[in-house]
Amino acid sequence: MKLFAPLYDRAIGWARHKHAVRYLAVLSFFEAIIFPVMPEVMLAPMCVGQPRRAFRFAALSLAFSLLGSLVGYALGHYAFEAVKPLFAAMGMLPAIESGIRTVQAEMAKSPWAVFTFLVLGGFMPIPMKVFTWASGIVGVPMLQYILAMAVGRGKRVFLLAFLIRAGGERAEAALRRYIEPVGWIATGLVVIGIGVLAWRAHGG
Repeated sequence: MKLFAPLYDRAIGWARHKHAVRYLAVLSFFEAIIFPVMPEVMLAPMCVGQPRRAFRFAALSLAFSLLGSLVGYALGHYAFEAVKPLFAAMGMLPAIESGIRTVQAEMAKSPWAVFTFLVLGGFMPIPMKVFTWASGIVGVPMLQYILAMAVGRGKRVFLLAFLIRAGGERAEAALRRYIEPVGWIATGLVVIGIGVLAWRAHGG
């Protein structure tokens, strides 16, 4: 079953629209919160079409990703509180809170260790929202959070812009070819991450 390729094709269509710059900004913003498609799928063809503006497009995507990451952080922080009664009714709240305390304890040992983790996470093919919501839930310090989001996402979009300028249409074609396996691998990593968190929450 193909899931990510159709979403990719839709984003490619947006990239060719006369309002592509606006769409890139909106996609970058909402991908950090909820949307499943990474903005790179729009950024790549836009850079192919206008290579001289590649780094300008990358900067725009980064700026709106950072704005979205602030919203995602806030939602992670406050949405969890809102659904606590549901988790309590299901008998899951003690285990979930235990897991969160474990993450917080690790973070307290070295906030810059969390920074390193988020920077590395920003280079993985995992939706940015996973890190923004999780950071809000555990309360990652804002300085480390913003710096990590800027470095993690920044190196992705600027590296892509550089590769497109250097490789042209061949680089964009490679992205299109492998979008489906990359999407499913990313989904698998998310599921594994959730499983690890649940295992730790239950004292594994």
